[in-house]
Amino acid sequence: MANVFGFGAIGDGVADDTDALQHALNDGDGVLRLNKGTYRITKPLVLDLKQRGFGAVRGEAGTSRIVMTGPGPALRVIGDHQGTASPASVQAHTWNHERFLTISGIEIVGEHPEAVGIELRKTLKSVISQVLVRRCKIGVHLVERNRDFVLADSHLYDNLEIGLFFDRCNLHQTIVHACHISWNKIAGIKSVGGDVHNLQIVGNDIEYNNATAGSASKPPAERPDLSQHPGGSEIWFDATEGVISEVTISGNTIQATVQTGGANIRIVGAPVTRPQPADSPQKLKPDTAHLINITGNVLGSQWRAVELRNASRVTITGNSIYDSLDLSVFATHCAGIVVGANAIGWRSLDSEPPKDGLRFEDCENVLLSGLTTQRFCSGRPERGAAVTFLRCQDCGISDCQILDPLHRGIELEDCVRCRVANNTVVDRRAQPTMRHAIRILGQSRHNLVTGNILRGATDKLLEAPEMPTEVRDNLLLG
Repeated sequence: MANVFGFGAIGDGVADDTDALQHALNDGDGVLRLNKGTYRITKPLVLDLKQRGFGAVRGEAGTSRIVMTGPGPALRVIGDHQGTASPASVQAHTWNHERFLTISGIEIVGEHPEAVGIELRKTLKSVISQVLVRRCKIGVHLVERNRDFVLADSHLYDNLEIGLFFDRCNLHQTIVHACHISWNKIAGIKSVGGDVHNLQIVGNDIEYNNATAGSASKPPAERPDLSQHPGGSEIWFDATEGVISEVTISGNTIQATVQTGGANIRIVGAPVTRPQPADSPQKLKPDTAHLINITGNVLGSQWRAVELRNASRVTITGNSIYDSLDLSVFATHCAGIVVGANAIGWRSLDSEPPKDGLRFEDCENVLLSGLTTQRFCSGRPERGAAVTFLRCQDCGISDCQILDPLHRGIELEDCVRCRVANNTVVDRRAQPTMRHAIRILGQSRHNLVTGNILRGATDKLLEAPEMPTEVRDNLLLG
């Protein structure tokens, strides 16, 4: 049969086409061909590759629409891949009957609060392209185990919770490219639990993924209950009960409207006990969020741009970060973090309230270098700075331009073996508000402050305990 009309589908947007489309999947040639039209369904269409063999869903250049009026996925694809991406681990029946599912050229619209667009389970080398999913609870839902998945040239738009969801999924070798993922109420892309590796998120527009986006224009009765949608994020990795690693987030525009507690990129690993200098050797729980590269993106207009918790070996470089209402980068209980050569606060204007800032708490082996910042306001008059390190060790801040901070440029509190070198920290305004350019306090010890250019403090340019901090060769311009 050439298309679903031959199996009894109507496609007028009124008739229930569920049985006709399932009939085409079960008894056709394996390709669900949807002509131009609107196909209403009430339960999931199941493509069981184990039973049916090779399959695909193909619309007519985006003119084919499925409207899901019941709970669950409009399209549920079930395979039986149990191996990895290694060719030797792939069973013969997977190569011969299941690999390379393609879904393309369709729109899926949810008309039920529990509707899902597409669900993939145990698939190998699946490709979703030129697909639009909107008004579903979840746009694309990957569960259990999938390998070599590609999502490209698609729109996951205005869904009730998440655009692309890796749900406790064993998932390796994944590419998300050239997609528009926006206006989803909790997250654009979210991973929870599972075992996720080799994930590339490249060249996408990922924005407005939080419950507040667009709500100001709605009547009060239609605005979302924010208690049900806390802290929306464009990209959100939760590895507190799983692993996320070997991730590249590059060349994307990732921005939003501000939601208190929200973040453009949020990465959370399981708590890790790290050895202290005097600790005896101990068996440590391995990091569950690590080997992550965030580079070449535009990030902004959220509560925080990048938030890291219990993460390690993360590189944040070459990004433009603007208008983070709370902090541009926040990291706690992290190790091996590199933040270098980013332009932060580039949209800051004298007519706007100051924003942005960097804060690191209980971290080790963090290196900041080559940053340009302007008018950072993080911290309070009595504590905190544009760049704040609290209870950190073995960290470095070097070759940064920190201009016109609200309270302080750099502050280290209770820090050990940290280096502040070759930075420019100045307040150039006619009426400066910066109290200190650099301040070191608390139980800090064995730190080095050298080679910095400092100017414009209202209290004291450089405040540090004489011992055991070494201060030398700084240029203090009053």
